[in-house]
Amino acid sequence: MAKIVFEGVGKTFPAKNKGRDKGPDKGEFTALDGIDLEIGAGEFVVVVGPSGCGKSTLLDLLGGLSRPTAGRILLDGEPVTGPGLDRGTVFQQYALLPWRTALGNVAFGLEATGVPRRQRTDRAREFLDIVGLAGFEDRHPHELSGGMRQRVAIARALAYDPDVLLMDEPFAALDAQTRESLQDELRRIWQRTGKTVVFITHGIEEAVYLGQKVAVMTSRPGRIKEVVPVTLGERGPGLQGEDLRSSPEFARYRHEIWTLLHDEVARAQQLEKEEATV
Repeated sequence: MAKIVFEGVGKTFPAKNKGRDKGPDKGEFTALDGIDLEIGAGEFVVVVGPSGCGKSTLLDLLGGLSRPTAGRILLDGEPVTGPGLDRGTVFQQYALLPWRTALGNVAFGLEATGVPRRQRTDRAREFLDIVGLAGFEDRHPHELSGGMRQRVAIARALAYDPDVLLMDEPFAALDAQTRESLQDELRRIWQRTGKTVVFITHGIEEAVYLGQKVAVMTSRPGRIKEVVPVTLGERGPGLQGEDLRSSPEFARYRHEIWTLLHDEVARAQQLEKEEATV
């Protein structure tokens, strides 16, 4: 049985102005329409698509922050009806508490679940070590680089041991070198922990580098256009970083996904122009 199942999932929102996606009766626009997707336990699935296609909406629905208007989402065979400790989320913005140290930020989620002080401190240290921040436990967010702050956010999401890690463009605001370093770090963490990961990105290279599967979405209303399985030399220790990114296999997958996205990006841009003139 799949870990996560999207069955005919749709999501509409009230329309703020007239446009092509306005519903006939209720003044709605359709963000997602008929999403069908299965994700296995321990899989790393990346979702890519043009701006405005509903990628973040899809993640919000899986996180239980919003409810679908059609279809359903199953997690371990049970419908998702709200947030839960079985899912951890990492956003593009780090959302760290500025008055807390790195250790205190990671321990924060454990406090809310009633973990005893000594145990949560030990666990917070353990996960800061996992993300490569041993020795930085007492630093406040303003004393950390952007990449280090995002590592703290990842450690915080992992600390209470969720089954599923949801990541909404977590590296988008970082410089290229830091982004690639954290991609390597995330792959290592995923291989070590065996978490199921659903990762949203605009970056085709990031999608190919990280994903076992890449789900390509259409322009709005968002649908799953195609799911591309990615196998890159078994992703073993002998083929990492630049070696992997420069391989012929990598270039082939990148071109395949770019081809799938090209028309969708053009459609999204045309839709934006049409709506701007209405």
